[in-house]
Amino acid sequence: PTSREEYARVWLPDAVDVWKSAELTRDYTPGDQVLSLQLEDGTDVEHRIDPQTNGLPPLRNPNILVGENDLTALSYLHEPAVLHNLKVRFIDSKLIYTYCGIVLVAINPYESLHIYEADIISAYSGQNMGDMDPHIFAVAEEAYKQMARDERNQSIIVSGESGAGKTVSAKYTMRYFATVSGSSGEASIEERVLASSPIMEALGNAKTTRNDNSSRFGKYIEIGFDKKQRITGANMRTYLLEKSRVVFQAYGERNYHIFYQLCASSHLQEFKTFKLGCADDFHYTNQGQNPVIDGVEDAKEMCHTRKAFTLLGIGESDQMALFQILAAILHLSNVEVKDHSADRSMTYFQPDNSHLMVFCELMEVSYDDMAHWLCHKKLKTTTETYVKSVSKMNAINGRDALSKHIYDRVFRWTVDRINKALKSAIKQHSFIGVLDIYGFETFDINSFEQFCINYANEKLQQQFNLHVFKLEQEEYMKEEISWTLIDFYDNQPCINLIEAKLGVLDLLDEECKMPKGSDDTWAQKLYNTLLKQKAHFDKPRLSNRAFIIHHFADKVEYQCEGFLEKNKDTVNEEQINVLKMSKFDLLLKLFEDDEKATTLSSSRSVVSRPGQSQRDNKKTVGLQFRQSLHLLMDTLNATTPHYVRCIKPNDHKSPFTSLIIAVCMVSFTKAWTLWTYQEFFSRYRVLMKQKDLLPDRKKTCKNVLEKLIKDQDKYQFGKNKIFFRAGQVAFLEKLRSDKLRMACVRIQKTIRCWLARKKYLRMRESAITIQRYVRGHQARCHVKFLRCTKAAVVIQRNVRMWAARRRYQQQRSAAITIQCLFRAYMARQHYYKMVYEHKAVVIQRWVRGWLARRRCRHYLAAIVLLQSCVRRMRAKRELKKLKVEARSVEHFKKLNIVVGSHAHHVCLSERLSVVEKTQAAERGKLGKEMEILRGSEREARAKAERVPSLLEQLSFLHQELQSTCREKEDLEEQARAYREQTQQVVADLNAKNNMLNSEKDDLNRQIKEQAQQITDTKVNVENTKQLEKDLTEERARYQKLLSEYLQLEERHGDLKGEMNDNTVRNTPASLLDVTQPTVDMPVLLKLQRRVKELEQEKQALHLQLDKKEEAQQEKAKRQELESENKRLKQDLSELRNSLTSESGDLAPPRPGSEPYNVLLEQLNSSNEELEMRKEEVLLLRSHMVRQEALKHKVREKSSDIHTLNEDGELWLAYEGLKETNRLLERQLQRQEQVHREECEELRDVVRRLRHEQKQQQQLLAQSLLLPEDARIDASLQHEITRLTNENLDFMEQLDKEGKTIRKLKKQLKLYVKRVEELEGNYYIKCFGRASWAATPVSPVNITRKEKDFQGMLEYKPGDEGRMVKNLILDLKPRGVAVGIVPGLPAYIIFMCLRYADYIDDEQRVSSLLNSTISGIKGIIKRRGRDFEITSFWLANTCRFLHCLKQYSGDEFFIKHNSPKQNEHCLSNFELSEYQQLFGDLAIHIYCQLIKCIEEILQPLIVASMLENETVQGVLGSKPTGMRKRSSSFPDGEAVTVETLIHQLELLHTTMNQHGMDPQLIKHVVRQLFYIICAVTLNHLLLRKDMCSWSKGLQIRYNLWQLEEWLVEKELTDCGAKETLEPLVQAAQLLQIKKKTVTDAQAICTMCSALTATQIVKVLTLYTPVVEFEERVSATFIRTIEDLLKDRVESPMLTMDVKKIFSINLPFTPSPVALETIQIPASLNLGFLTRV
Repeated sequence: PTSREEYARVWLPDAVDVWKSAELTRDYTPGDQVLSLQLEDGTDVEHRIDPQTNGLPPLRNPNILVGENDLTALSYLHEPAVLHNLKVRFIDSKLIYTYCGIVLVAINPYESLHIYEADIISAYSGQNMGDMDPHIFAVAEEAYKQMARDERNQSIIVSGESGAGKTVSAKYTMRYFATVSGSSGEASIEERVLASSPIMEALGNAKTTRNDNSSRFGKYIEIGFDKKQRITGANMRTYLLEKSRVVFQAYGERNYHIFYQLCASSHLQEFKTFKLGCADDFHYTNQGQNPVIDGVEDAKEMCHTRKAFTLLGIGESDQMALFQILAAILHLSNVEVKDHSADRSMTYFQPDNSHLMVFCELMEVSYDDMAHWLCHKKLKTTTETYVKSVSKMNAINGRDALSKHIYDRVFRWTVDRINKALKSAIKQHSFIGVLDIYGFETFDINSFEQFCINYANEKLQQQFNLHVFKLEQEEYMKEEISWTLIDFYDNQPCINLIEAKLGVLDLLDEECKMPKGSDDTWAQKLYNTLLKQKAHFDKPRLSNRAFIIHHFADKVEYQCEGFLEKNKDTVNEEQINVLKMSKFDLLLKLFEDDEKATTLSSSRSVVSRPGQSQRDNKKTVGLQFRQSLHLLMDTLNATTPHYVRCIKPNDHKSPFTSLIIAVCMVSFTKAWTLWTYQEFFSRYRVLMKQKDLLPDRKKTCKNVLEKLIKDQDKYQFGKNKIFFRAGQVAFLEKLRSDKLRMACVRIQKTIRCWLARKKYLRMRESAITIQRYVRGHQARCHVKFLRCTKAAVVIQRNVRMWAARRRYQQQRSAAITIQCLFRAYMARQHYYKMVYEHKAVVIQRWVRGWLARRRCRHYLAAIVLLQSCVRRMRAKRELKKLKVEARSVEHFKKLNIVVGSHAHHVCLSERLSVVEKTQAAERGKLGKEMEILRGSEREARAKAERVPSLLEQLSFLHQELQSTCREKEDLEEQARAYREQTQQVVADLNAKNNMLNSEKDDLNRQIKEQAQQITDTKVNVENTKQLEKDLTEERARYQKLLSEYLQLEERHGDLKGEMNDNTVRNTPASLLDVTQPTVDMPVLLKLQRRVKELEQEKQALHLQLDKKEEAQQEKAKRQELESENKRLKQDLSELRNSLTSESGDLAPPRPGSEPYNVLLEQLNSSNEELEMRKEEVLLLRSHMVRQEALKHKVREKSSDIHTLNEDGELWLAYEGLKETNRLLERQLQRQEQVHREECEELRDVVRRLRHEQKQQQQLLAQSLLLPEDARIDASLQHEITRLTNENLDFMEQLDKEGKTIRKLKKQLKLYVKRVEELEGNYYIKCFGRASWAATPVSPVNITRKEKDFQGMLEYKPGDEGRMVKNLILDLKPRGVAVGIVPGLPAYIIFMCLRYADYIDDEQRVSSLLNSTISGIKGIIKRRGRDFEITSFWLANTCRFLHCLKQYSGDEFFIKHNSPKQNEHCLSNFELSEYQQLFGDLAIHIYCQLIKCIEEILQPLIVASMLENETVQGVLGSKPTGMRKRSSSFPDGEAVTVETLIHQLELLHTTMNQHGMDPQLIKHVVRQLFYIICAVTLNHLLLRKDMCSWSKGLQIRYNLWQLEEWLVEKELTDCGAKETLEPLVQAAQLLQIKKKTVTDAQAICTMCSALTATQIVKVLTLYTPVVEFEERVSATFIRTIEDLLKDRVESPMLTMDVKKIFSINLPFTPSPVALETIQIPASLNLGFLTRV
C-alpha cells in the first residue's frame, strides 16, 4: 500500500522487542518523509521514511484476526504479523500449536501440559484436521486417515533446532497411533516402541549448552499397520551418531547419559566388578565440568533404562555385557601414554597401568598385545611389513578412535536388538514413518557434524518446497485461476554444491584417499574448484582453513580442521584384531560385520598393493551419510509427508515466557487468501442490501465485491473459492466493522430514548404512589398515637393497683412466716426438754437394774461356795469309811492265802484285778457323766433363774419401743406438716420462676431436638447419597467389566473362527481328496444300524424307568390310603365306644336329641368316606395285581410258590405284609426320632433356664450391693438385653417358618396338581369305560367347545435350533412391531419354557435357555450396528427377564399377578441364575444400543449444536485460512438442531413401538443427552473459533429446544436435563461479564458443573468475533485460577464421551395373559402347539 489513513495501525522495528505496534495520528500522503505515530503506551514518535526505498512500515492485522489458528488466515502475512500471532497464542493463550498452511508449528512450553491424555486422543480421533484446534494429534489423525483412505504410506517429518521438543513430539505421535489403532499382536507395540525411548535417550542423548536432553542422532521410525489399520510392528533407522562426543565435550556439556548412569549405579552389587567410581574420575566424563543435570537422578534413570531393556526382551546377561563394554570405555579414557625421554616419537605405558589392566580384564583381551598396539602401528609396503612406534598425540588419537569405534558398534547393536524386538510376524500392509531429525544448526565453530546436519536440512527443505508449492499450484489450477504460476526459491544449487561431482563431499572423499591428504590441502582444493564456479560457496576474509556455504536459512562458516579425520573414521586394525581375539561373546558379536565385510572384500580383491583394496573399499562417513540420506528421501518421496516444525522460544528454558524468535523459521510464501463463496456470504452479508441478494450465492458475491473493491486485480473468482490479495480481507473487515458500528449507534439511540421515557414514566408513577402511601402512613401514625395514650392511662392504673396489692400480700406473708417460725422454735425447745427428761429416767432405771443384778450374782456365788464346802466335808467322811472297809478285806485275804492253795489265790487275784479295773473304768465314766450332768444342771438352773428377768426386760423394752415409736410418729407428723407448710410457701414463691425455667428448658430441648433431628437428617441424607453413589459406581464398574468380558468373549469367538478358517484354508487340497474316497459304505451302514438299535434300547429303558416311577407313585398312594383307612377305623371304633359307654356324666345322648343327630351325621359321613376309600384301595390293589401279573408272566416260573399261586395273590399278600411292617417300622423310628428331638429340645430348654436362673441370681446378688439408682439401671439394662435376645430368637424362628411356609406352598401346589391328575385318570378309567361298555353308541350332534389353554407351547426335543433361527436370527423387527403384541418373541420363548418346566425336563429347560442366549448374542454381534435390531432385542430380553421373575413364584414378584397368572408360575425349576444371565445380557445389549445411537448422532451433534447459525451474517464465522472447516454433509443440506431433534424423535418412537420399558427409555434418553453434552463441550474446548459470545447465545437456544422436546415427551424426570448442565454453564460463561473480581467470583459460583481446567480453557480460548467484543485479560484468568485452586477435581480437560451411566433393570410386570397369545403364521413356527 502506498497510503496510510489516520488511526491505521502499523508495526515499527524495535531494538529490544523486535517490533512494536503504533497508530497513525494523521493521514499519510505520498511524498511525506515522516509518519506521525503513537505507541500503545501513549508515547508520540515520528518515523522517518527512507527516500530511496520509500518503504512504509507494515500494516497490522485487525484485532479480530489476532491469535488465529492458521497463519494463512491473516490478512497481512509478514514477519511482525507472524511473530505477534505466535506470541499471542503462546504467551497469552498458552497454546503451543499453530498451523502455517500444511505445517504445524510447535513451540516448546518447557513444562508438562495436560493436553495429551486419552480423552484428548479420543476427541481428535476421527476428526478432520481443520475442524479442531491445532495439535500434534490432528497431524497424526490426518496421516492415519489418509493411510486408511488412500492406502498410501505416510510420513510425519518433525524438525527443529536442539531443545525445540522434536523427540517429545515424535513420542506423542507414536502414542496416538498406538491408542487409536490398537495392537494386533499379543503384546502392545506401543509399550515396546515407547520402551525404546529410554534406551535410545541413554545411548544417544546428551546434555548440551542448549538442551539438557539433546538427541545427538537422527532417527526414522516406521510404524507398520495391517489391512485393518492395526499396528503390527515397527522399525527404526538412525542417522549420523555424534561419535566425537564420546571422547570430547565442551564446557558445560556432558557425554552420553549412559556413562553417568553407570557411574551413579556403581555402588550396586552387580556393578562392583566394573570398578567404576564417580563421573569426575574419568577423562571422558569430566571434560565439561558439569556432570549433574538439575532435576535428574542418574541412578533412577538407570533403573528405567534397565526396565526398558527387559521389556524389549534383552536379558539380564546381555545387559550386563553391554554395561561391561561401556565401563571398559571409561577405563580406556584414563589410560595415560608417556614419551620416551630419548626419542619423542616413541611412547610406552607403565607396567602397572591399572586402568589399562581393568580395560583388558573387562574386554577379556591380552594386556601385552593391547598395550603394544596402542603405542605402535603396522605399516605395509610392496615388499615388506614393519612395525613403527607412534607419538604421544597419535597414540591418544588412536585410543580415542578405538573408543569411538567400540561405542558406535554398541549403538548399532542396540538398534538392531530393538528392531528385532519391534518386528512382528504379521504381514505389513502400510506404514507411517515418523522422522525425528536435527534442525538447521549454526554455532561459533562449525565442524563436520554441522555440515552433515545442514546438508540433510537442505534436502528436507527441497522436498518441502516441492510438496508445498505443488499443492498451491494445483489449487490454482483446480480453481481455474488464469494467473501466472508462482515461482519459489529452489535450493537445488546448494545441494549440487554439496553432493554433485567435484562438490564438497566428492572433494573430501578424494582428499581422504590421498596418502598425504590434510585439511589444509583440502581447503585449497575447495577454493580452487568451487570459489568462482558456485554462487553459494564463499571464502572467509581472514582465514585460509574455513569456507562458507549459503544455505536456505543462513550462511554458515565451517572450520576445515578435523574434516578429514572425521570423514575417514580410521581405527588401528591391529587394535581391532586384538579385540576380535577376545573370549567375550558380545564383543565378538559387535565385530561380526567387520569379518563379513573383510571376507567379502578379500574375495573380490585382485593383486595390488597390500592394504590398498581394504582402504579403497571402506566407505567414508560422508559417503555413508549421503547414501542413507538418499534412501531416506526416496522413502519420503514415496509417502505423503506431514510437517511439524518445533521452535525453541528462549535459551533459558523458561515456561511460557519471552517468545524471542529473531527469524521465523516457518517458511511459507503465500500470495492469496482463500474464501469459499458460502463463507464470504455468511461473513459479509451485512454489507449487502436486500436487492443485492440473489438465489445464486456465487453471483451475489461477485456483484458485492465489484461494488466494494474497485480494483479487480485485488481478487479473483475461482470455481468454488474467492482469492484475495494481501490486505483485502482487512479492508473488508473494516467496512464490516464500520457498518456494524453505525447499526449499533442507531440501536443505542433508539434504546436509550425508550429507556429514558420508560424511566420517566416509572418515576412519575412512583412519586404518586409514594405520596399516597406517605399520607396514609401519617394518618395511621396519628390514630396509633391516640390509642397508645389511652392504653398508657389504663396500664398505669392497673400497675399501681397491682403494686399496692403485691406490697400488702408481701407484708401479710412475712408476718405469718415470722409467727410460724417462732411457734416452731418454741415447740422444738419443749420437745428437746421432754426428750432429755425421758432419757434421764431411762438411765436411772437401767442403772438400778444393774445394781440389783450384781447383788443377786454375789449372793448366788456365796451360796454355791457354802454348798461346796458342805459337800466336801461329807465326801471326806465317806472316804474314811471306805478306807476302813478296805482294810477289813485285806485282812480277810491274808487269812484265805494262808488256808487256800496258791493256784486258787492267783486266779482270784486276777479276777479281782479285772473286776477292780472294770469298776475303776465304770467309776471314771460315771464320774465324768456325773460331772457333765451336774454342769448341765447348773447351767439349766442359771438359765431358768435368768428367764423371768429376761422376760421382764423384753416386755419392758417392747413397751418402751412402742412408746418411742408413737412419739416418733407424732414428731414426724409434726415435722411433715411443718415441712409441707414451708415447701408450700417456697413453691408459691418460686412458682412463676419455675414455670419460666421449665418453658425455657422445653424450648431449649425442642431446639436441641430439632437441631439433632436436622443433623441426623443431614447425616442420613449424606449417608444415603454416599450409598447411592457407591452403588452406582459399583454397578457401573460391574457393567463395565461385564461389557469388557462380553467383548473379550466375542473377540475369542472371532479369533477361534478365524483360526478354524485358517486351518481349513491351509489344509492341502490333496489331503481332502485323499480322505474323501476312503469311506467304507458297508461299515457306515452297519454303524448307522447299530446307532438305531442303541437309540431303540435307550427308548425302551426310558419307558421301563417311567413305568417303575409310576409304580412307585401308585405304591406310595396306596400306602397313604391304607394309613388313612386305619385312622378312620380307629376313629370309628372310638366313636362307637363312646356311644356304648354309659357311666355317670359320660352317658350317651338320647336318641332324637341334637347331639345324637350331630353324631349320627358324622357317623354316616365317615361311613361314606370309608366306603369310598375301600373302593379306591380295591381299585389300586386290582391294578397292582394286574401289573404284577404282567410282570410275573414274563418271568420264568421256577419257584413252587408261583406254581401254587397262579393269580399271584399269596405273593401279593406277603409283599403287602412286608411293606406294612416296613411302614410301621419307619413310623416307629420316626416317632422315636421325634421323641428324641423333643427330649433334646426340652433338655436344651432346661439348660437354658438353669443358665438364666444362675444369671438372675448373680445379677440379684450384684444388684443388692449397688445403690438404688444403679440397681434400677442394671435391672433395666438386663431386661432390655433379655428382650433383645428374645426378639432376635423370635425373628430367626419367624424367618425359618417363612422359608418353611414357602417351601410347603410349592410342595402343596405340586401335590395338588398330581392329585388332580390322578383323580382325572381314575374317573376316566372307572366311569368312562363302564359307561362306554354299557351304553350303546348312538349318533348325536357334537358342539365344539372352546378349549381352555394353559399358556404353554409344546415342542419336540431338538426344535430349539429351528425356534432360534425363525424367531431370533431371521426375524425382522419392523414386521413384528406393527399390529402385534410388543415383546411377542419373549412371550413365545417363555411359553415354551413353561412347557419344559411342566413336563419336568431339565435338559429341555437348559437347552432352550442356552440356545436363546446364544441366538440373541449372535444377532447382536452380527447386526449390532442396526438400531432397530438392538432396540428390539433389548426390549424382548427385558420382557423375558420380567417373565422369569413374574412367574417365578416369589412373593415379591407375584403380588402384581392375577389369579390366573399365579397358576402359570414355574413349579419344578428355580431359575435365579438364568435371571442373572439374562440381566447381564440385557446390560450388554443396552451398552451396544448406546454405541449404536452414538454412531448415529455423532455426525449430527457438532453440526447442529455448534456449527449451525440461526442468524446468518451478524454472527458469521471468521476466516479459517488454508485448512477450511469440513462438513459431514453436502452443501445443500443444512444440519440444524431440528434435524437432531427429529432424529431423537425417531429413536424414541422406535423404542416405544418395540415395547421397551418406560424406565429403560428414560435411561437411554439420559445417556443420549449426556453424549450430546459431552461431544459439544469437548469440541467447544478444543475449537478456538467456537468460544465467542454469539456462539454462547446459539448454544443456549439449541439447549432450550432440547429441553422443550423433553417436556413434550414427558421425560423431564429422567435426569437428562441435569446432564446438560456443564454445557449450559459453558454457554453462560461465554456470555457473562469477565472483567472484575466480582465477575470472577460469580463465575466460580455459577460454573459448579465445570472443572477448573475447563473454565480456564474456555476463558483462554474466548475469541471476539466482532470488533465490539474484548478478549479476556490474563489478569482475570489468573484471578480465576487463584479462586479455583482449592477445588479437588480431575485434571482431565474433556468429558468422557464413552462413559455409560450404570443402570438397574426395574421389574415391570406384564398384564398380558399367556393363554390369550396367538402366534402369527408369518413367524413360521408351525411346529409349536398351544397347550
